[in-house]
Amino acid sequence: MEDSLPQPIQCNECPAGVMQPRMITYFTWLGNDLITVPYFPAWICDMCGKRHYDEKAVSWLNMLLDPNAGKPTPHRRRTTPPTRPQASSPRPSTDS
Repeated sequence: MEDSLPQPIQCNECPAGVMQPRMITYFTWLGNDLITVPYFPAWICDMCGKRHYDEKAVSWLNMLLDPNAGKPTPHRRRTTPPTRPQASSPRPSTDS
């Protein structure tokens, strides 16, 4: 069971710190609005405080905050395929 938990990693910002997984409140601006997201996954250094946010969670959040999220996608008009030219001579018949 312990193998499935994320293991701490060394901080790439300071030589003594260890990055620990934590759930934090994420803050970001969307235009003039401050957005807060509680319980957001991040790796935080126990010495310098450097933060690395979970890439999958950031991608998911960006998708949710997209101004076009939830709007139907525009339907492309189907065009009718061009008509095929007719053969000028009829096909030969096969007599059996």
